[in-house]
Amino acid sequence: MKNRIAIIGTGLSGAVIAQQLADAGYFIDIFDSRDHIGGNCHTQRDPETRIMVHTYGPHIFHTDNEQVWDYINGYCHMEPYINRVKALSQNHVYSLPINLHTLNQFFKATLNPSEAELFLESLRDNSIEPQNFEEQAMYLVGKELYEAFFKGYTKKQWGRDPTKLPASILKRLPLRFNYNDNYFNHRFQGIPRNGYTEIFEKQLDHPKIQIHLNTHYRKADNKNYGHVFYSGPIDQYFDCCFGALAYRTLRFEKHHFKGDFQGCAVMNYCDEDIPFTRISEHKHFAPWETHHDSVYFKEFSAEATASDIPFYPIGLSEEAALLEKYQALAWQESGTSFIGRLGTYRYLDMDVSIAEALYAAKSFLLLNGRQ
Repeated sequence: MKNRIAIIGTGLSGAVIAQQLADAGYFIDIFDSRDHIGGNCHTQRDPETRIMVHTYGPHIFHTDNEQVWDYINGYCHMEPYINRVKALSQNHVYSLPINLHTLNQFFKATLNPSEAELFLESLRDNSIEPQNFEEQAMYLVGKELYEAFFKGYTKKQWGRDPTKLPASILKRLPLRFNYNDNYFNHRFQGIPRNGYTEIFEKQLDHPKIQIHLNTHYRKADNKNYGHVFYSGPIDQYFDCCFGALAYRTLRFEKHHFKGDFQGCAVMNYCDEDIPFTRISEHKHFAPWETHHDSVYFKEFSAEATASDIPFYPIGLSEEAALLEKYQALAWQESGTSFIGRLGTYRYLDMDVSIAEALYAAKSFLLLNGRQ
């Protein structure tokens, strides 16, 4: 039994740990309640158009961590890809993140970089120490840009007034005074040529790994394993005994189109009266392929119920005390490690999930004298 490991979840965290521990000689049972591997990174060909679809929304891999980049490239051919997001606000299309083009277009100006920096400084509200999302936006870009690009979108995405959200959500948004419209600043950026599912298939194709799909793992089965790595929601592991933590879920409305629907991969819909947050047109995530027709998803955000797939934790301040109770239980749970976005109740990018999974596997092997 000590040589057998249970891993709950076939997403990035679970798959990385499974691969690492199997290579070290452990026998792995990996479980997933869905009918496929890969978690929310799952990709598959649309049967009608043969376009590679990001089933649970766009996933662009980006990182400055060279170790993680090398690791992921060991399981796929990563094509270079720059995420260039467009935004529709009041019937006008703009470039995001906010850059010199956005500023000149929005304010009908011809500012150069230094002029734009001075102009934006005049719009900012520097009289406040930001305590919430709205105040952080006013501090960074001023009222007009906040209301055009962030206020309505944020209400739809998080289901809360921006004054109720932490300022930290907006701190990671880039702001540029040149014409660089790359959404990310990271050194390495790309999308797997054959989709993400190929990565998971290769990671889990191991004689010591058994995959169990359409299976709800029972905590009572922990006794059959030397250790358990759990990447599901931390509160659900403990049957929500203190109450449920708050998560957001996403719903996708799929459409086919003859030709090119919007001319870009992602279009944000910033106005609050439009119910969806964005439209993703999937053939633009694979510019190395040629497709005449198209498939696109309208994306709707909602509060996750018990029957929904939770996509990301909300992590509001009022959740902190509840989370601490579950974390205290987790520390007391012998032989179980809580991993990933849901298991640790944190918003994690893909590269961070991989880095933490590699560290978790290495730590486990060191503790057990395998490395």
